[in-house]
Amino acid sequence: MTVEVTTVYPAAAIYTMDPSQPTASAVAVRGERFLTLGSLDEIRSTTKFEIDNTFADKILLPGFVEAHSHGMASGLWLHTYCGFFDRSDPDGKKWPGCKNISDVIDRLRVADDAIQDPNEPLLAWGLDPIYFSGERLIGSHLDQVSSTRPIFVLHASAHLATVNSALMRLEGIDAATPMEGIPKDAEGNPVGELQEPAAMSLAGSAFRSFFGRMKAQETKWALGRLANKAGVTTLTDLGNPSSTSQTTIDEWREVVDHNDFPARIFIFDSPAMSQTTATNLLAAREKSSEKLRLGAVKVVLDGSIQGYTARLRPPGYLNDRPNGIWVFPPEQLTELLRPFHEDGLLIHVHCNGDEAVDVFLESVEILLSESPQTDHRYTIQHCQLTSPEQYHRIADLNMCVNLFSNHTWYWGDQHIASTVGPDRAARMNSARTALNAGVPISMHCDAPVTPLGSLHVAWAAINRKTASGFVLGAEEQISVEEALHAITLGAAYQLKMDSEIGSITPGKFADLAVLEDDPYKVDPNELRNVPIWGTMLGGKIFPTEDT
Repeated sequence: MTVEVTTVYPAAAIYTMDPSQPTASAVAVRGERFLTLGSLDEIRSTTKFEIDNTFADKILLPGFVEAHSHGMASGLWLHTYCGFFDRSDPDGKKWPGCKNISDVIDRLRVADDAIQDPNEPLLAWGLDPIYFSGERLIGSHLDQVSSTRPIFVLHASAHLATVNSALMRLEGIDAATPMEGIPKDAEGNPVGELQEPAAMSLAGSAFRSFFGRMKAQETKWALGRLANKAGVTTLTDLGNPSSTSQTTIDEWREVVDHNDFPARIFIFDSPAMSQTTATNLLAAREKSSEKLRLGAVKVVLDGSIQGYTARLRPPGYLNDRPNGIWVFPPEQLTELLRPFHEDGLLIHVHCNGDEAVDVFLESVEILLSESPQTDHRYTIQHCQLTSPEQYHRIADLNMCVNLFSNHTWYWGDQHIASTVGPDRAARMNSARTALNAGVPISMHCDAPVTPLGSLHVAWAAINRKTASGFVLGAEEQISVEEALHAITLGAAYQLKMDSEIGSITPGKFADLAVLEDDPYKVDPNELRNVPIWGTMLGGKIFPTEDT
């Protein structure tokens, strides 16, 4: 009989997120789980152990839980980055941001020169024209890079793309193309912007190549590296239309279940795209492992606010812009969700705009009246423009919200000037209002939309600073304690994994974020700069590559 060794890790400070014992100075781990915690003397009186001083001068928190991310967060780096902000790839290389249209064109020209096959499309990502003053970057700008090679550039939100004339000619996208989400010029010709999945899919082979390349196993390993550097021990792939495929499950299990992979992943299906049935999803859930979870639903209702494709209540967007796009028909939502609800499956729905929130709330009200569920934890993802009245409805329905707090930093200035104006921008991602209404919250980065980094997410909710340094909606600021709870136990609760992760509690998986500085003692303005030493997952230590 093999006897598992108990290892005790003293630390400079341990913050547990467990209200029964909020702090400790040492934690005991046996196998994959926490055994006990307290002081060394307290632990010594209860069990035999070995001491490991690896964390003696470190700060320990529960491993961060990113409840809204995507498996393609690392795979996008197979393509050319042309976003506005500086960003680091999974290997640690820093890519300078493209600050204007000329920078984007220059970056793409370098990529074009590196491609030898004249028929191979140029694929890029991270673009957001809203950052550039003056004219909007469209297909004619990309024609300056190449008039013959197809070019497909995914926007930062992943809800839009810009393509060049060569690609439109190749795929037959022209004045006669009858689809919502294809803006046209005064003569009726497409300008090269494709809004939301249906329109983007018209990019044909370039579209398929863009997303197909990211399925390689190497990108899954790279995702683990990104998580480790961010202190994240549980990720999500929120909306995978092939999650019930045995091939997909096997590919993820091969990587995630490997002892050297440093994170857990919960894959949500996207039944609006996959036609997955509740029966199929229940069968997939039975194939879950301790590190790979399956069997939940994510639906995208509307688009992105900064892309002007989210659905807003009146008065809508500034400057008389038309309202956004329904990615999924709102009148069909209740029917789509009903079988998953009746079988007790977890449901999360993307609602950027407040009109989309209304649609989801109405569906949940109908479904709960038909078939009551006492602990459903249905979650509104993004939930950006939600009003106080809507938050009270959310609380009454025992629902949760996962706020996109990073938006204040990355797009706050643009929301003030271009999308909804200063008053509504100040209430975006209103964590304080949600908590005051009694709504359980988590917060997310939506990687790859913004970089994977839970401390930045918490920092954004605490400080609510825009990139220009303006404090946007000070009344919605929350405390350090509330923000750290949201990225640990709050996120675990929304995934229905709070009995296993999210706090340093005996019996839960020994998942830790290991920090160099104390997040409770640093200036809150510096929280996002606290260095990550590494993580522990199931009792195994994973220093970052820089450690």
